Amino acid sequence: MDQELKDLLIAYAEQYETAAFLDGDPSWFMHQVTGADNQEAMAFIASCLSYGSRKQFMQKIQLILDWSGGDTYDWVRSGAFEQHIAPGDKHCFYRLYTYDTMNRFLRAYRKLILAHGSLGGYLRHNNSHDALPAIEAICRYFSSEGISVVIPKDTQSACKRVCMFIRWMVRYDSPVDLGLWKDFIHRRSLIIPMDTHVLQQSVRLGLLSSKTATMTTARRLSEALSEIFPDDPTKGDFALFGYGVNTQK
Repeated sequence: MDQELKDLLIAYAEQYETAAFLDGDPSWFMHQVTGADNQEAMAFIASCLSYGSRKQFMQKIQLILDWSGGDTYDWVRSGAFEQHIAPGDKHCFYRLYTYDTMNRFLRAYRKLILAHGSLGGYLRHNNSHDALPAIEAICRYFSSEGISVVIPKDTQSACKRVCMFIRWMVRYDSPVDLGLWKDFIHRRSLIIPMDTHVLQQSVRLGLLSSKTATMTTARRLSEALSEIFPDDPTKGDFALFGYGVNTQK
């Protein structure tokens, strides 16, 4: 990798990893609640809804924030979500998710919270000390609860939203990411949240040759970015965002 490309991506990462990045991004919601449990719960639900039209999914995440009154953790733990998201309701909540789908997802999440205290507690219990085992554990749990429409059933896909959520939880000293799990998952193990846009940019930059967004490809990109950002490869997420913004001008 040539030094000019490294310098370019380092500059973009520094330019775009700022508090201003939160505006219009789903990560904004986890900064609107207080306390680690609330932040983790709000971040997890927000990440699960973050696909498709940004304008539309931001409205749905806002609904969750409003319904929970900012106490998102207790809203799930107590089962209060059923006042708003009823079981058996087949009306569309958002795209592929009906209200019933969301109810089953939140029931499964509540079950995990009651057993382990939090999603972080669940991963600690499962000795998930690197990002990939953590992703696998999350997929395995929700798949066992029949919730693979919300969380991927395994890690054959790139698991973009789960990778994004774990980045939020692990990276620290950031105006965007929270670092709540930095004590048991090291940021060097994080995997870039990969979608088609990130894949295309990475191929254009020569960071990848594959044109399929899989977990294997996401890990290869993370390894490539670790050459630029040693010990913190997903800082490259901000660099690729900046590259995308500037090449679209």
